[in-house]
This record gives sequence, structure tokens and C-alpha cells, in this order.
Amino acid sequence: MTTSSTSVAMTTCPASFADPLAALVAANLATIRSRIASSGRDVESVRVVAVTKTFALEYVAAAASAGIKCVGENYVDEMYEKRAAGSAIDVTWHFLGALQTNKIARALECADVLCGVARVKEVERIARVRPGAAIYVQVDFTGAAQRNGATPAQVATVVERARSLELDVRGLMTVGPLDPFAARTAFAATSVLADGLELVERSMGMSDDLEIACEMGSTEVRIGRGLFGPRSQRNDLT
Repeated sequence: MTTSSTSVAMTTCPASFADPLAALVAANLATIRSRIASSGRDVESVRVVAVTKTFALEYVAAAASAGIKCVGENYVDEMYEKRAAGSAIDVTWHFLGALQTNKIARALECADVLCGVARVKEVERIARVRPGAAIYVQVDFTGAAQRNGATPAQVATVVERARSLELDVRGLMTVGPLDPFAARTAFAATSVLADGLELVERSMGMSDDLEIACEMGSTEVRIGRGLFGPRSQRNDLT
């Protein structure tokens, strides 16, 4: 495992003290679940994905010990190294980042689910490399050039092509706009799209907006900072 991507722990609790770290994550998870409940949702109906990008492997282990079943990473090489080093940790690995065509094969070596699928050419490449692969299609409502995702008008085409290639399309993923009203609108629209396409999963909501996402029908929230504390300055999707 390389020092740059997996050994720097960005939290107030040192990764080397395993028990305090596990206690910290468990306490933070209890807070997250309380926030889900405050939105009026059954806590068991909303999956928590621990986003461990830039955090050391000890954080993956701490999440698993707290009862979290899924972890997410945004960088292929970082996920590859962590999964290889943490093969004994019983979690499902979600790749959350934008897919580069030349890294799809490597991503499929270490990810159980690809959650940032946005283009037909990605779908076709995935189907060639791993028939039947599990995916989420990412939808973007901002129109910003730096944001990954299909437009709402493109989502059906991407989903239909994936289904025609017999991929396991589990649901939609989106990153909410910063403005709470815009986030509510985007989450509601994502749920409508998912309903229309008969997709069960809606991966919506992060550390700052999970209550809104849950109110709008999220089945999965992606939490990094809310579980582990601040991280290094990168393109934060949690």
C-alpha cells in the first residue's frame, strides 16, 4: 500500500489506536442513524456507505466493525491497493468516481459495484470486461462541466443500453447541489426517474444533506466526513 493514498489518516483520532478509532466511528454512525430517523425514515431502509477515500485501511476496518457493510472509494488505484491489503475485511466495495475508459478493467478488478456510470460507451466497455456487472447510473442536475453524470434526458438511454447488455442496473446516483432547495429538487427528480425506470436504489445524500435526501426517497447515503472527520482537500463527494 502506498503512503500517499492510504496511510494518511485525516481525523482527530490516530489510526494506530484501533479501539478509540472503532469507538469514534461507532459513535458517529449512531449520530448518522439518528439523523436518518429524524427525517421520518426507518433507519433500516437507508444503507450507509462509508466513503474512505484518503483514509487509511484502519478506517475501513473500523467501519466494518461498526456494522457498515459497504465502503466507497473515488480513485481506482487507491481502491485497488486497499482491497488487496484488506482482503480479510468483509465489506462490499463501491467505486464512486468518474470512470476513465482506460481504467474500467482495473476498476472492475477491485470494485463490486460501479456507481459513477454516465455514458453508453462506459456501459459497453463494462459489459465486455465483466458481463453482468452491478452498476448505478449517475445523473447530474447541475450542468457543470466538472461534474460527472448523465443529464436527466440521457439517463433512460444509458439504463436501457446497460439492460440490453444484461448488466445489473441497481439504481441511480446523484450528488446534490449545495443549495438546499436545489438539492431537494434534484433528489426528488432522481426518485421520479428511478421510479419510471423501475429501479430500486437511489444513492442520494452525503454528510451535509442526508436528511433532505432521505425525505426524498434515498435508499443509500454516502458518508465520509460525518463518520471519520475532515479529509485532505480533494474533490469531495461525501
